[in-house]
Amino acid sequence: MKSLIWIGSSLHDVRRFPPRARQGIGFQLYKVQNGLEPSDWKPIPSVGTGVREIRVHAEQEYRVIYVAQFEEAIYVLHAFNKKSPQTPKPDIALAAQRFRDIHRTR
Repeated sequence: MKSLIWIGSSLHDVRRFPPRARQGIGFQLYKVQNGLEPSDWKPIPSVGTGVREIRVHAEQEYRVIYVAQFEEAIYVLHAFNKKSPQTPKPDIALAAQRFRDIHRTR
């Protein structure tokens, strides 16, 4: 099973979500750790190659952007509460910056 590496404030952000959203995110990330696909996801090529977004529908909409293509771990780049149909540009920009940071430090 691959380990999770939480980048920036992503773990803190998930911990601030309501219990049902945290549980859903935890279960979906557990599936990814075990080599399975999340139940509801989409690729986010604007952030980087291999980057995906897990979509959790709880009281509201919650998203986790991650990359699992690296051998050593799954990197959780960003987590946020989605309030509009399109992913806000600041959330994309933050995830993209964290993705670039991973490439620099690897």
